[in-house]
Amino acid sequence: MEWLKGLRKGYGRKLVSLHTWNGWIVLILALTGLILISGLWRGVLGEVRVWIKWAHIVVGIISIVPVVYYLLLAAKHWKQLRGKPWQRFNVLVILGLLLGWFGSGIVLWQFKAFGPANSNIALFVHDALTWVGLPYIIYHSITRLKWLKQPQRLSVKAPQEEETLHPAANPQAVYTRRAFIKWTIGAGLAVTLGPSFLQWLGRSLGGGTGNLEQLIENDANRMVPPPQPLPASAPPIGGGSQGRFRVYTVTPIPQFSNADWSFTIDGLVENKLHYDWERFVAMPRVAEVSDFHCVTGWSVYSNTWEGIPLKTLLAEAGVSDQARTVKFYSGDGVYTDSLTLEQVEEMDDVLVAVMHDGKPIPSDLGGPVKLIVPQMYAYKSVKWLNRIELIDGDHDGYWIVRGYAKDAWVTKS
Repeated sequence: MEWLKGLRKGYGRKLVSLHTWNGWIVLILALTGLILISGLWRGVLGEVRVWIKWAHIVVGIISIVPVVYYLLLAAKHWKQLRGKPWQRFNVLVILGLLLGWFGSGIVLWQFKAFGPANSNIALFVHDALTWVGLPYIIYHSITRLKWLKQPQRLSVKAPQEEETLHPAANPQAVYTRRAFIKWTIGAGLAVTLGPSFLQWLGRSLGGGTGNLEQLIENDANRMVPPPQPLPASAPPIGGGSQGRFRVYTVTPIPQFSNADWSFTIDGLVENKLHYDWERFVAMPRVAEVSDFHCVTGWSVYSNTWEGIPLKTLLAEAGVSDQARTVKFYSGDGVYTDSLTLEQVEEMDDVLVAVMHDGKPIPSDLGGPVKLIVPQMYAYKSVKWLNRIELIDGDHDGYWIVRGYAKDAWVTKS
């Protein structure tokens, strides 16, 4: 094991280098991660967001290299830290953060292999470690700046007069400046980030009721008359959704009223259909219970959606023999997606929905009308749906051309 002995020589310089590399890795992961979860950047970056996502994944994978390298040096370093419990604690915290981020990140990256349930857990762990880890690393980094270690700044001694008047007291430094600054920074981070962390924790563990109430309260749509729930939706047969929706959009959230909303089914159909709100909301509906899964790792379970089955609308329009694909348009004027007719034939639960858990779908959630494709990931469930077109070719939707998998099945390979 001569190579290991050589590796351990000059380990101090290696540890400094590892510390630097870890700092850069965490910085890159933090910046790219914040961009990925921000709704604003989704619309601004477009295709660039997919490259940022892959940069986040690649750097996340690379983050394991310094950890493995440190473990080769760990035995000697641990001996050097004998009698320094706080430094040992710091090492364990950093290793725990890096390994936790790496493990949960792998699950989120390979979400199809692990399934929604494991992805939900991984996302919670990933978020929790970020809430705890980033403030800790910021605190650790600032308090280890060189100017904090300058000897002339290390202490604030008791005044000379006090030593003269009370020599027997033999006073020590009342408080080091470094300790004061460290505690000040720590308290500042706790006060600044603490309430936000507790709010996130409550949202993550407390279900989705408050989330939905807020979304409904902020509904920007003005559609009259509102849809009246079926008996199966009041109370919802699903018992009420479990989880919290994260509002993602690639454009500013549109808002609609009776004056500017319509719904069209056209293209390769025998009967072009056009609805205003009054006619559309009066159509017979069904209620279905399903789970809603996002590729970013979160899910909302036991949703009661109420709407018109897609197959019913297509049957009313009469699909031409030349048609191969059903293309869906969002009322934001940008987002589209599609299902093949073969996929539609396989699924009986695809809904053109107008209600969620017995209430109109709010604008932030994709209302007044939203496509629901329960067996596929949520980017297939087009928000603000206002047009269905039958076409003879294929169509790659907004996120498909930006790097998302065309195969959007949740459990089906």
